[in-house]
Amino acid sequence: MSGSWEPTSLPVRPGLYIRFEEAAAAQIKGGARGTVALPLLKYKNAADAKKFFTVEKVKEAADWFGEENIDPIRLILLGGAKEVLVYTVPAPPAPAEGKEAAVDYTAIRDAFSTRQFNVFVYPSEIPSAEQKALKEWCAGNREDEGKHFITVIGGTAEEDQKPDAGNTRSGLVKDDYVVNLVTGVEIDGKTYSSARYAPYVAGLIAGTGINKSITYSPVYANDVTKRLRKTEINAALEKGSLVLVHDGEKVKVEQGLVTSGKKIRAMRARQAISTDITKAAADSYIGKLDNNADGQAALISAIKAYLERLQLNNVLTDIVVTLDPDLKSEGDAVYLLIAFTEVDSMERIFLTIRV
Repeated sequence: MSGSWEPTSLPVRPGLYIRFEEAAAAQIKGGARGTVALPLLKYKNAADAKKFFTVEKVKEAADWFGEENIDPIRLILLGGAKEVLVYTVPAPPAPAEGKEAAVDYTAIRDAFSTRQFNVFVYPSEIPSAEQKALKEWCAGNREDEGKHFITVIGGTAEEDQKPDAGNTRSGLVKDDYVVNLVTGVEIDGKTYSSARYAPYVAGLIAGTGINKSITYSPVYANDVTKRLRKTEINAALEKGSLVLVHDGEKVKVEQGLVTSGKKIRAMRARQAISTDITKAAADSYIGKLDNNADGQAALISAIKAYLERLQLNNVLTDIVVTLDPDLKSEGDAVYLLIAFTEVDSMERIFLTIRV
């Protein structure tokens, strides 16, 4: 078990509980993971409803789900993800006359709540109510379950033509772990709304190394469906929107941001650190070490070694791992203080030219 905690309300289950304390000089960065979760609403062939499939190759996806249904899976793998965790969504019951069939989004989220993945994305447009529910689900997993993942959403083709609409959506789903794509694209004459292209962005995020940013990353597209002016791009970035631009030669990510305005690279560090340290503790330390000076030193040494590996990969520096001086480690509880300084990507270059 893992999760968040407060000194005034300690969890009762055995486990390693991590609290992130952010400071201006030491934000947490890094963390690349390769599994993208995808609910699949249309499929055929060998796939049954309400089942999970792990897909690593386009061909096996076509065999399972039908060639005409795998476009979102293809986009995720093209983005660079290691694998796609596909859930075959049951067909909704027949609607009453004059009404549309309603997808049970709650059941989809419940199904994925018991699975491990790093990025979540829908294959196409979802209602605004589900966008809000998705944000709450993502935050709830992080805060209550200790399960960390990034969620990527987008909008309709109509919304992509109105920058303010996309930016408004960013405000409605503002969160450290939510990415909102506001730009549609064209690929070989076919138009993709931002929601339908979100799977590619999810794959790009999952497939990018822990010491890299997706800022200025070229993407798989010929053009964007609406080229934004500089003022519109600036406004979108200020709202925490993910913008794609055509620079005259290629389509690329303007800046890798989550809707809270923070860097995707920074938020993915929480996934890596929380997931990796928690797993190591569960496998090797919880219930196996005495809570004395020797046991505490062994735990500190293991965590420090993990962070030092990230340091070697230019993810962070200035590592400190020690017992928390403000909280006494005794009984079955150990309180650690972890601090380090991020190594950010060079994203803004200012030149002064004297002649």
